[in-house]
Amino acid sequence: MKPLRIGLAGLGTVGIGVIRLLRENADMITARAGRPIEVVAITARDRTRDRGVDLSAMRWHDSATAVAQDPEIDVAVELIGGSEGPARDMVRTALERGLPVVTANKALVALHGDRLSRLSSEKNAPLLFEAAVAGGIPAIKLVREGLAADRLLSVGGILNGTCNYILTEMRATGRDFTDVLTEAQAKGYAEAEPSTDVDGWDTAHKLAILAGLAFQPIAFDTLSVQGIRDITATDLKFADQLGYRIKLLGMARHAENGTVAAWVRPCLVPASAPIASVEGVFNAVSTQGVFSGPMTISGRGAGEGPTASAVVADLIDLARGTAIPVWGTQSVPAPATCANLADLNSAFYLRLNVQDRPGVMADLTSVLRDHDVSVHFVSQHDAATGCADLAIVTHQVPEKAIHAAATALAVLPVVTGKPLVLKIEDPLA
Repeated sequence: MKPLRIGLAGLGTVGIGVIRLLRENADMITARAGRPIEVVAITARDRTRDRGVDLSAMRWHDSATAVAQDPEIDVAVELIGGSEGPARDMVRTALERGLPVVTANKALVALHGDRLSRLSSEKNAPLLFEAAVAGGIPAIKLVREGLAADRLLSVGGILNGTCNYILTEMRATGRDFTDVLTEAQAKGYAEAEPSTDVDGWDTAHKLAILAGLAFQPIAFDTLSVQGIRDITATDLKFADQLGYRIKLLGMARHAENGTVAAWVRPCLVPASAPIASVEGVFNAVSTQGVFSGPMTISGRGAGEGPTASAVVADLIDLARGTAIPVWGTQSVPAPATCANLADLNSAFYLRLNVQDRPGVMADLTSVLRDHDVSVHFVSQHDAATGCADLAIVTHQVPEKAIHAAATALAVLPVVTGKPLVLKIEDPLA
């Protein structure tokens, strides 16, 4: 049996994990793929570094593009990361050659999926990216293949383990964001520069891919993105009291006018929802289909083992001769602008820090009434001397109404600090 010969760029945690997995499970992978799968060409920034595996039998190249141009490989595997530069050049070069590509690069697919999918179609060169969303969770296969016969109503979930770990620890210990972030960095769960994770962009890249598979590709710059920096231990305490958990969610739904409503933001999720119990560094993906109904799958969303497993699963598909269009359809739809969220209705959580004196509630409810925001529930915790933290849960209101009310509340003399508005969301509702 002729081996499937792999050219691999990037020998970090995942790249080495792929090499280890192919070696340790070689017999099983060969049986399932119908032929051996071997890494024959590689590149990395440092040739001399000891990576704990024997790389002596592999051809070294000076660049990722040179790997893609190697005439003796059958598949290019890109594990460098980043939406531009060497990663993009390698993938584009391989596809131009008509060479299949496997990547774990969510930013690349989210930002350049339109052009790359067209190139893949023109050159009849498969582009596979199971590892780009939720690590070892088969999220891409679920949406693109497992639910291919159904019309999905929604897709999304907890797509970033760093944020989920931080929120889990804040809730468990009562510590605030900065303290838990520092701990996450020390444990290797968060990067030294954590903005991609904690400001929601990693989740946004993954959501854009899921939305493209479930509905149609979206214009990434029209996606509403909010991170978790403003969440406090007080918010998590209020959420517990009210029967919710706070999770950073990325969700996409069909809007009434046929567009896609998509957003990334921290939300209050009912404690009874399956996704509410997904804790720590775990991810979860939820779908709602007309025929398939509600579904949630969860597992480790990153790391050497889970991500390498997803990469090799794509390689096995290629070895079998499986070639699925990038977005699951033969046509390549143009990216669509995300729906305006202003008129979408939801219940909301509004947290305010206020002066603790008579008449404050009257001032607050007057502003809410003027903006047609109906109050469902109010809870209070003591804060600093002379102040109190208030949690207000609203009935269903348009998003523009709650944000207009929050802006008006912020300028009241009795309100200190910036109000926080969080959507109340059940991904499977």
